[in-house]
Amino acid sequence: MSATQAAHLAEQAIGHQDNAVTQQDVSDYKQTGDSGETMKALAWQGKNKVEIVDVPKPKILEDRDVILKVTGSTVCGSDLHLLDGTVVQLSKGDILGHEFCGIVDQVGSAVDASKVKPGKRYVASFQIACGDCFFCKQNLSSQCEKTNSNTTARAMYGGRTAGIFGYSHLTGGFAGGQAEYVRVPLGDVNLLEIPDDVPDEKGKDDNFPATTYTQKADARFLALYLSDVLATSYHCVKDTPVYPGDEVAIWGAGPIGQMCGSFAAREGAKKIIFIDTEPRLTYLKKRFPTEYQDKLETIDYKKLSHGITSQETVVSKLKELCGGRGPDAALECAAGEYAKGYLHKLEMLVGAETDTSEILNEMIEGVRNYGRCGVTGVYVGYTNHFNVGSLMQRGIRLVGNGQAPVHKYWHDLLKQIQTGEVDPLQMVSHRVRLEDLDKVYYKFQKHEDGIQKVFVETKFSLPKAEGTPELTRY
Repeated sequence: MSATQAAHLAEQAIGHQDNAVTQQDVSDYKQTGDSGETMKALAWQGKNKVEIVDVPKPKILEDRDVILKVTGSTVCGSDLHLLDGTVVQLSKGDILGHEFCGIVDQVGSAVDASKVKPGKRYVASFQIACGDCFFCKQNLSSQCEKTNSNTTARAMYGGRTAGIFGYSHLTGGFAGGQAEYVRVPLGDVNLLEIPDDVPDEKGKDDNFPATTYTQKADARFLALYLSDVLATSYHCVKDTPVYPGDEVAIWGAGPIGQMCGSFAAREGAKKIIFIDTEPRLTYLKKRFPTEYQDKLETIDYKKLSHGITSQETVVSKLKELCGGRGPDAALECAAGEYAKGYLHKLEMLVGAETDTSEILNEMIEGVRNYGRCGVTGVYVGYTNHFNVGSLMQRGIRLVGNGQAPVHKYWHDLLKQIQTGEVDPLQMVSHRVRLEDLDKVYYKFQKHEDGIQKVFVETKFSLPKAEGTPELTRY
């Protein structure tokens, strides 16, 4: 029996709690009855299998629902945790995708008309928040108490996150936005309007120099990335935190890590060290903001040894680059499934652990005494061989950054996009069609075609903006 099957059986036996204020397990719209219209969507079909399918178009179920025509979505590295079955409680046919933006098509009768209007453009938060619970009132929307009633999550973690779009029944079972339409519960809380007056031409700001390759990009295109990746990377830097003058090591040079590096540099970090391998390190060097290139260092972990050895390792290289002490802060932007050593690979294969501790141990051992370690990469369960001794003896601060509270940051980040202070296009490598998205998943999983971050267009998308990637067909 797979972990997903076991988790489903456990949830059925225990039953959902009664805390949710919005309907749970609406993951493919078949549960809501036939609306009479169909749409295309990317659906999970089993471990390592996704497919573009025709499904019922969503309809208003609750009076605060909003239906969006999706004009853009993307693929997150954490979507691969769904593809490969790392995240439990997926069901065949679940619609994926937690990052999306679009045009309001329908509005429920109780939606605040001052916040959401038909025909306007909005970006959705990847998490679904109620807006008035204990955590929402503190702007910690990712831990909303009223949008996820899953008891398995509570049993696994001692608590649970907010509901999340397209991210399994463990997070509420909400259909995602890798589709032509999407239902947004509590729409007047979970949508941010994209201003119409945002200029397409983005010249240099004297205080915040724009990078050279995106000065003419349409900010309505860029606003998509407020949904998750920008808020997640910004939160990692703020929450760990990174201080002016810090030397910072970042595990993972994917989109989250790349943006963490930019935000850390803006916070005043004097050195940014990325740990990854090719082709990502080359992509990073080409696309990292020009004004911060002098802060950039890279470590190719595949060229180094690991574990207990007299040879050079990631840890010894970090000490060398940081005055013998190690960096002040370490940011984990990879995930717990990327095992290096045979022991961890074996333990994960037989189910003795769900996540490797190797990156966490490199962080803990690599930073200076009283250094800070922030974990924003996804870890789903348990690990072995964790160096708690180093953590305690050397006073290391280990911070689980958690799912980023998007609502806390997205107004500020939108302003930064408008001014050119933040440039999401540094991470965007491809523009693809929704109809090809299943193939894109497989390419992304295999690290092919240099895919870093994609913009997924639908039949409702705006024409390609100047300065953005050309369409790639698969």
